[in-house]
Amino acid sequence: MNQNQNSPSDPPWLSPETLGLVALLLQSHQKYFGRPLLQAKGTRLAAQELFILDQVILCHNGAEDPCFIYANRAALNLFNRSWSEMVGLPSRLSASQQQRFDREKFLAQVKEKNWLEGYGGERINSQGKRFQIRGAKLWNLIDAELHYRGQAACFSDWWWCGEPKPVRSTEPKSSVHTLHNSIPFNDA
Repeated sequence: MNQNQNSPSDPPWLSPETLGLVALLLQSHQKYFGRPLLQAKGTRLAAQELFILDQVILCHNGAEDPCFIYANRAALNLFNRSWSEMVGLPSRLSASQQQRFDREKFLAQVKEKNWLEGYGGERINSQGKRFQIRGAKLWNLIDAELHYRGQAACFSDWWWCGEPKPVRSTEPKSSVHTLHNSIPFNDA
């Protein structure tokens, strides 16, 4: 199968629409941060690797009340939601009522400046469990025609509220690379 073809059994993060979004997310990250988020070659492989990345990756659209349009496995696990529960959810609901004003203010700054690093704030998962994030980077999704399509965020430094802060790496790690290197190779 051609790497850009989809089969009827493909998961939603490999749909043609999501593959286009992944390409935009990765191109926008490269443009604003001057380095790739992933080293994968080809959109389909990049979409697979982005989905299993250890960092939390989220995107919302450019609507007045933006809704999530992408969440990788780390985000789905953290927010305790399935793909179908997360994608389409108004992104404001990821923050508690008390945190939404500060969140909106920061998102407006990102929209104006195109990208920012070092964001921190409190979020809430589907079970009402609160967690703190630190060191997040956010960037605008701008297409080839220079239209604003939304925003993306990634972070790996987080902890449950009320628990000690763990020490976490802020560098992305790919489960694909780790898994590939842990599989024994038998040449015989």
